[in-house]
Amino acid sequence: MADWSILVVVGVAIVVVVLLIVRFHVNPVIALALGAAGIGLGSGLGAVGTVETMASGFGETMAEAGLLIAWGVLIGSLLNRMGAVERLVHALLKAFGPKGVPYAIGLSFATYLQTIFVDVMIVIAAPLARRIAPRLGKAGTGIMATMFAISLETGIALMVPGIGAVMIAASLGIPLGQMMLFGLIVVIPTVAISIFIMTIALRAGFWNPERDEQEVIDDSNAGDAARSVAGATSAVPVQGGGRGKDGTVLQAEAAVETNAGPTPDRKGQLPLIVLFAPLLFALLLIAAGAILDVVEIEVPAMQFLGSPNIALLLGVIGTALVGRWAIGGKDLERALVHGFKDAGQIFALTGVGGALAAIIAAGELGDLLTGYFGASAFAPILLVWVIAAILHVAVGSVTLSAMTAAGILAPVAATLGLNPILIGLAAGAGALFCIHVTSNTFWLLQMFLGQSVRGALKTVTVGVSVASIVALGMVLVLSVFL
Repeated sequence: MADWSILVVVGVAIVVVVLLIVRFHVNPVIALALGAAGIGLGSGLGAVGTVETMASGFGETMAEAGLLIAWGVLIGSLLNRMGAVERLVHALLKAFGPKGVPYAIGLSFATYLQTIFVDVMIVIAAPLARRIAPRLGKAGTGIMATMFAISLETGIALMVPGIGAVMIAASLGIPLGQMMLFGLIVVIPTVAISIFIMTIALRAGFWNPERDEQEVIDDSNAGDAARSVAGATSAVPVQGGGRGKDGTVLQAEAAVETNAGPTPDRKGQLPLIVLFAPLLFALLLIAAGAILDVVEIEVPAMQFLGSPNIALLLGVIGTALVGRWAIGGKDLERALVHGFKDAGQIFALTGVGGALAAIIAAGELGDLLTGYFGASAFAPILLVWVIAAILHVAVGSVTLSAMTAAGILAPVAATLGLNPILIGLAAGAGALFCIHVTSNTFWLLQMFLGQSVRGALKTVTVGVSVASIVALGMVLVLSVFL
């Protein structure tokens, strides 16, 4: 099959998927599945090969992320039901004020709260963002969604222990200490500047609450509370539902409040740190396990406890025990039921996204692009950014595109006397460019933060692309001193 035809097939399929979702309101799960099937058939995999590759991609993705999403959803639901999120919002607002909250949370996510698994952080912290958003004005949902997207993706690609940053360092032989130090130097200004730029744009009219926010679909029966934004059964905006003076969706906020449930009026309310302690402990176990793995130190107990699936399971158990005291057995059970409901469509989207990525990878588009660009040595920092950006647009994987781009120009960097850390950071920055419908993160942010697909294209695709360009600028500045 000719090289150009592979590029055309993938490009047309991605455009069709976007049109099906945005213009014709086709459910994202169905649209992504159709796109994957179209690419498989158009690239010569054949009917049997297409089906097998889609099934394999779905299964592999769910094997890696299924339990993580389930545990994360349950922890988030329990914390929400206990009122922990609301109390944390008040604490953050009191400490930083409404204008400072997005920066405080964003820098935290991108640096010391970078816990490798972006999906888990989204499902756990989304209720926090939905409660802060109304206090930021009409563009509040867009600002919070942009903050999530920029900080989480930038952290995973550029900041140790983000998995992208760790794998880039390994492929280029960069000491992890250096990757962490210089990554921090790039990440802090990148996140702050990018959030600032997007906040100005969103408040200047780039964000339209009527079209960019996703209202809750009330699928409840008599006596059953409306489900949260995370549990919406369709990505199609719903007409109706009032809006407040600040443009926020009253129906969605009410659903979030209902899902949270009233916190019992108990004497001696548990301190906020106690409510979050099981989650923080789980994250520490994951980080410790990752560090021991990177430095190749084998501690059997930590290998077990630091496994993300086990650590987050312990987090669920611990949070449930705290919740039984804080809200009682009945409300605890309701929170778990809501959590399982909310996980359903997330599982489907995550799996189908994996199927689409597997189909694209089977077409060897990454190898094709590598062949086109890998021989040039012109402006290596800029070139590695461009290669990583193109690879990411094609295959939808931040980690894969960053590693491939860094590996291409590593020998060139050595001959030019260029510090490998610059190549690694440029690759990570390029891999952030144009996160779109092939990314699981895109769909998680779209659903959990109450956005329409149009809104997610603004906050995730445009927002993280701005961060990608800002990060490139930071790397070029850093190259003057290295």
